[in-house]
Amino acid sequence: MAMPETPPRLVGDIDTPALVVDLDVFERNLSAMAAYFRGRRAQLRPHSKSHKCPEIARRQLAAGAIGITCAKLGEAEVMAAHGLGPLLIANQIVGRLKVTRLMALAQRADVTVAVDGADNVAELSAAAVAAGVRLPVLVEVDVGMGRCGVPSGPAALALCRAVARAPGLRLAGLMGFEGHIVDQPSLEQRERGCLAALALLEETRATVEADGLPVEIVSGGGTGTYQIAGSRPPLTEVQAGSYVFMDASYKAIDGMDAFDCALTLLSTVVSRPHERRAVVDAGAKVLSTDQGLPVPLGVPGARVGGLSEEHGRLDFAAPSPLRVGDRVSLLPSHCCTNVNLHDRLYAVRGERVEAVWEVAARGRAQ
Repeated sequence: MAMPETPPRLVGDIDTPALVVDLDVFERNLSAMAAYFRGRRAQLRPHSKSHKCPEIARRQLAAGAIGITCAKLGEAEVMAAHGLGPLLIANQIVGRLKVTRLMALAQRADVTVAVDGADNVAELSAAAVAAGVRLPVLVEVDVGMGRCGVPSGPAALALCRAVARAPGLRLAGLMGFEGHIVDQPSLEQRERGCLAALALLEETRATVEADGLPVEIVSGGGTGTYQIAGSRPPLTEVQAGSYVFMDASYKAIDGMDAFDCALTLLSTVVSRPHERRAVVDAGAKVLSTDQGLPVPLGVPGARVGGLSEEHGRLDFAAPSPLRVGDRVSLLPSHCCTNVNLHDRLYAVRGERVEAVWEVAARGRAQ
């Protein structure tokens, strides 16, 4: 969708519903994560799936990130088109259509991909040779999430050997994501689970290196485990992404005090059918609910009672003075899926709109 011809100058001029980024909080979050990794062995390669926004990726790189992690090939294509990188696609790229696009991307950008199967290695190898590229590859290890990845130890070693032998490919290292741990409420729980996941990666790294193969990169980690995974071997890079925005889910867990919530959904009250109920113009088409309902801010005694397609219902513990036309900010429960519902982000400082950022990789799921 085209950007607005005349960007609003004040928050009060933003049409609703709209995603708003508090620049003061956003910049503090950016600086806090960059400062944590400054001087450490592990470095930050932030995940663009959280924001899908080239301008934010550019600011992450300027703050010291060593590259950008992407969830999908389409995201990587958008980031490369804006001159951003180097890029890691932390997923398997499979099938003729996507592999052809990947090779076209590899001809113009520094891109690394993950693999977890011998058939995919053979497919990528043949395509890389035909395209005249040498593609860096990370072997993904299942560190307990039960999603993608080969088992640690011998199975991972066998796949690393296959990559190292494959023409057109270069074994760059290993990847393992402890996604089953990052949102555990207790920091102690997250530390225990993360250390178990890191132990599997360390075991695999040692096995692969003992076989004479190089392990330049060991990639993993997320916002919920950055201070655990980022301070211990074997990780060389951490893929944290949500820290730039945060959300209601992350703020509900221990150990996230270094970051605050920068992303809100601005809505307008469109109906007051009852003294203890208000209806806003923000429903399920602009607010994700995969991790729960959003949280109203600055409205005492209010909670989101439910979302329909275009409306959100606010319920109050006592009669509320809210009027039709009043603005209500809602804190998303999950920033990553919420951003993917919007074409743009309004970057504000105080009451002024400083910029409108395009969510250019929105919907790039292919």
